[in-house]
Amino acid sequence: MGCAPSIHISDSRVVYHSSKESEECHSPHQTNTTMSQQQQGNPVPGLFIKSSNTSTYKVRTNSSKKDKRENSQSMEAETQTSRSSVKTPVTDVQFGPMRLHQDQLQVLLVFAKEDNQSNGFCWACEKAGFRCNIARTPESALECFLDKHHEIIIIDHRHSRYFDAEALCRSIRTTKPSENTVIIGVVRRHADREESSILPLISAGFTRRYVENSNIMACYNELIQLEFGEVRAQFKLRACNSLFTALEKSQEAIEITSEDHVIQYVNPAFETVMGYQIGELIGKELTEVPINEKKADFLDTINSCIKIGKEWQGMYSAKKKNGDSIQQNVKILPVVGQGGKIRHYVSISRLCNDNNKAEKTCERVQAESQTDIQTSRHKDRRKGSLDVRSTTSRGSDGSSQRRHSSMARIHSMTIEAPITKVINIINAAQESSPMPVAEALDRVLEILRTTELYSPQLGTKDEDPHTSDLVGGLMTDGLRRLSGNEYILSAKQTHQVAGSLISPISLNDIPPRIAQAMENEEHWDFDIFELEAATHKRPLVYLGLKIFARFGICEFLNCSESTLRSWLQVIEANYHSSNSYHNSTHSADVLHATAYFLSKERVKQTLDPIDEVAALIAATVHDVDHPGRTNSFLCNAGSELAILYNDTAVLESHHAALAFQLTTRDDKCNIFKNMERNEYRTLRQAIIDMVLATEMTKHFEHVNKFVNSINKPLAALEENGNNGDGDSIKNVLTSPENRILIKRMLIKCADISNPCRPIEQCIEWAGRISEEYFAQTDEEKRQGLPVVMPVFDRNTCSIPKSQISFIDYFITDMFDAWDAFADLPNLMQHLDNNFKYWKGLDERKLRSLRPPPPE
Repeated sequence: MGCAPSIHISDSRVVYHSSKESEECHSPHQTNTTMSQQQQGNPVPGLFIKSSNTSTYKVRTNSSKKDKRENSQSMEAETQTSRSSVKTPVTDVQFGPMRLHQDQLQVLLVFAKEDNQSNGFCWACEKAGFRCNIARTPESALECFLDKHHEIIIIDHRHSRYFDAEALCRSIRTTKPSENTVIIGVVRRHADREESSILPLISAGFTRRYVENSNIMACYNELIQLEFGEVRAQFKLRACNSLFTALEKSQEAIEITSEDHVIQYVNPAFETVMGYQIGELIGKELTEVPINEKKADFLDTINSCIKIGKEWQGMYSAKKKNGDSIQQNVKILPVVGQGGKIRHYVSISRLCNDNNKAEKTCERVQAESQTDIQTSRHKDRRKGSLDVRSTTSRGSDGSSQRRHSSMARIHSMTIEAPITKVINIINAAQESSPMPVAEALDRVLEILRTTELYSPQLGTKDEDPHTSDLVGGLMTDGLRRLSGNEYILSAKQTHQVAGSLISPISLNDIPPRIAQAMENEEHWDFDIFELEAATHKRPLVYLGLKIFARFGICEFLNCSESTLRSWLQVIEANYHSSNSYHNSTHSADVLHATAYFLSKERVKQTLDPIDEVAALIAATVHDVDHPGRTNSFLCNAGSELAILYNDTAVLESHHAALAFQLTTRDDKCNIFKNMERNEYRTLRQAIIDMVLATEMTKHFEHVNKFVNSINKPLAALEENGNNGDGDSIKNVLTSPENRILIKRMLIKCADISNPCRPIEQCIEWAGRISEEYFAQTDEEKRQGLPVVMPVFDRNTCSIPKSQISFIDYFITDMFDAWDAFADLPNLMQHLDNNFKYWKGLDERKLRSLRPPPPE
C-alpha cells in the first residue's frame, strides 16, 4: 500500500504542501481515502501542511492555547524544514530582449471542505511542481495570500452555504499584490444558462471559470494552460516595472504616444527639459501642446515617415512651456503591435549644442544626397524595364501605342525615392541657400505638401467635360452646398431575412437551372446576368456558396455550411435591388472576378489562405447597403452617413462597418464565431483594408505604389537575368507591405472590371451605371443640390464618351499593371475590343449604348 504525503495542521487554518512527491506514493485515491478517514473525528475542518520527511497525517483537534502555541512553533519549524528540503525550479522566460527568471509557481486553493475536486488540484500541483496552499475560510485565504502572493488562486464557487466566493474574490482584488494574480472559480456542472453566466464572475474579478472535474489530468491540464497562458502574461507585465524604472531614471527626454498621437507617458527628464508637469500632458493630443516650432510641412515629413513604420532621426526645434526655444537631437520610433499595426510612437530627445548643429546638418545632407544619387542610378538602370508582356500582340498598332503611352504615364508619375527623404533634403538645403533658391524651394514644398501627390491635375479649358465630371464625381468628397436645402438620407433599418425567404439550399440541392447557369463560373467569360435571371435577382447566395466551397472557406473559418448560407442571405438582403448597378448582382460579379484572380498562379504564390478568405469576404460585402448615390452626393446632401464618417470614404466605411454588424449580431449567420481571437483580428483588418481600397480618391496612389513596389522590382529581376532567383522574387511577393498592395489592387480590379468583360456584358454594365448616375443627377436637380456630374444628364449624355473617358483615365493603367503581374491576356483583349466599340460609336456621333438597327 502506498503512503500519503505528510500533512500538518496549522493554527492559521491553511494547508501547506511541498512540491516534492513521496517516492512511495502511487495513487492519489489512496491518499484521499486516508485523509477522509482521519478527518472524520475532527470536529473542526483541519487545515494541513505537507512535510517531505514524514508519512502520517497529524490532525488538529480542540486544544488549549498552550498546546496551540507549541503546535504552531513545531509546525513553523517543520514547514521551514520542508521548504528548505525542496529545490525550487526556475524557468527562463523571454520578454522582448529581456530574459526573466520565473520562480516556482504558488497556488492557493480555497475549499471549505475537502473533496475529490480539491484533492484533484492538490495532486495536479504535485504533478506540475507547484507549491500548493489550501485555505478553508475566506479570512485564512486572504491572510495566506497577503503572506505568499500566489500566482494562481482557485476558489470553490459551488457551495454558497460555506462562504461567498465572489465576495472573497472582490476582497482579494482590492489588495495591491492581486494585480498580477490569476483567480479561477470552480463552478458546478448544470444546464441552467442564467446561473452559469460568466458575467458575475468577471464582475467579481475572476479571470476565468473551471467547470468541476476532479480528474487529475483535467486539473493538471488546467494548471499547465494557466502557467503558459495567463500566468506567463502577468509575469511579463510585472517585468514592465523594471522598464518603467529605466525610463523614469533616463537622462534623455522620452515621450510615448498612441497611434493617434495621444500622449500616454513622459518621463521626468522630459518634464525637466520642456517645463511641463506630467498631468498637463497625459491624455492630450500632440497638436494640443504647443511644443513644436517646425513648419507644418516638416511635421508632415516626420509623420509620413513614421506612419509607414520607419524610424525618423534628426534635428528638432521645440518650444518650452515658458516660450523658450531649444534644439534637440530627436529619434522617433514606431512600435508595431498586434496584427502588424503601429500601436505606439516613442520619441527620444537629447539637447544638442549650437556648436555641432551646423556640422550635423551638413553631415545629414551629404549622407542623404549620396543615398539619393545611388537611388537615381538604380532608377536609371531600371527605367523602362516594365515590359507589359508584348503589348504589341494585343491589338492594332493604335491600341499598342495607347498601352505604351499609358505605361509611360505611370512611369512619369513614379516617386523612386521616399517623399520623406526628398522633403528632408529640401529642408536641410534651405538653411544654407541664397534667398532666390530658398524661395524656389518653398514653392517646391508647397506642391509636395498636398496629400494628392498621386492624382493628376486636370486642365480647366481643354479637358474633355466627360472626363472632368467623371473624375470629379468619383475622386472628390463633394462640393459645398450651394443652396439652403438639406437632404438628409434617412437611417435605414438593416434587413432581416424573413423565414419564408430562407430556402434550405445547399450545394447538393441547388435547382438545375441555377446549377446550369453556374457551370462555367471558374472562367472569365462567365455570364452573371444569366445567373441573375435564373435566381430572380438573388445570385449572390448561390454563387457565394459555390465559390466559398471551392476555396474551402467553411473549413478555414470552422463554420457550418448553414451558417455560411445564412450569412450570404443576410448580406444579399441588404443590397438594394432597386439600384440599377450597385446591387447584389454587382457584388456577385466582383466576387467572381476576385475568385478568378485568386486562381492565377502568381497570385496563389503570393497570398496566404487568410488573404484569400479576406479577399472573398471583402468582395461579397464591399458595396452592402449602397444607396445608389456617390460619396460626393451624400456629402453635399448632408446625409447621416456623411456626418457619421466626417465626409471621408463615407460609403466604403459604411460598407465595412455594416458588414461586421450584420455578421456578428446573430450567431446563426456569424461566420467568425469559432475563430481564434488574434486570427479574427487579422482577418478583420484585411477585410476592412480591402473594402476601403475600393474608394476612388486614392486610386492613383494604389496603382503607383503597386507599380513601384512590385512590378518594377520584378521586372528588374527579370531584366538582370534573375528569373531563377526564387528567393529574390519571393521576397518581393511575400513581404507584408507588398501583400497588402496586391490585395488592394486585386479588389480594385475586380470592382471595376466591367470594361474587361465580354462585349455584351460590358454594354449591359455601362447602361446600368449610366442609369444610376442619371438618377442621381435628376435627384440633385429636384433637391436643389450641386450637380456633381452635369454631363450625366439623361437627355444629353454620350455614354460612349463617358466609357472612353473611364477606360482612358482609370482602367488602362491599372489593368496594364495588373496584367503585368497576374498575366491576363484574355482580359486585355476584351478591353481592346470594348474600347474600339465605344470609340466607333463616338466617331459616328452616337450617344447610345448600341448603334441603331439597320434599316
